[in-house]
Amino acid sequence: ILPNAWDAGTARLMAHLGAPAVATSSAAVAWSHGYPDGGVLPVPLLAATVAAIAGVVDAPITADVEGGYAGDAAGAGEAVAAVVAAGAVGINLEDSVAPPELLAAKIAAAKAAAARQGVDLFVNARTDVYLHGLAPAEGRVTETLARAERYRAAGADGLFVPGVAAAEEIRAIAAGAGLPLNVLAVPGLPAAAELAALGVRRL
Repeated sequence: ILPNAWDAGTARLMAHLGAPAVATSSAAVAWSHGYPDGGVLPVPLLAATVAAIAGVVDAPITADVEGGYAGDAAGAGEAVAAVVAAGAVGINLEDSVAPPELLAAKIAAAKAAAARQGVDLFVNARTDVYLHGLAPAEGRVTETLARAERYRAAGADGLFVPGVAAAEEIRAIAAGAGLPLNVLAVPGLPAAAELAALGVRRL
């Protein structure tokens, strides 16, 4: 169960309260620096935030890097290299409305960038099939699983599906993805214990 921090103070509070790992929220980090959410935060500011968090917590840090702050795999790899150098050992990397093959390329670039620094980076591949309605309601599980297969082949270590809330859809995705499933806490979501029983591994 990962709380989302946006600076060193919030991260230290979360770690003090027992969080086994600390995540950053891309929106909250952007807002805390006066930027809107949506891939416009300068990467040096994100890296500085991660470095500040790493300076005050011993827990592993996973950083939300949105779409890698770049329209191509090489640029995403550079952004990931910066947050890994700052102390992150995991990232969220999302497809948003871009073609899934682009995220697959970014995942491979992220893994390679971290490996060059000697870090076995945990890449949590976020697909926005539900969040942005990228498939009709009846086809969202199928589309999510198709993307999961592609992202797993590219090197992803986890699958993040924000917006999914129906128990049977969560169960189907958890069973078929071949990756540990991460969901986002939203109104109407089953309780944490039920999510675990459905196959969710990260909330």
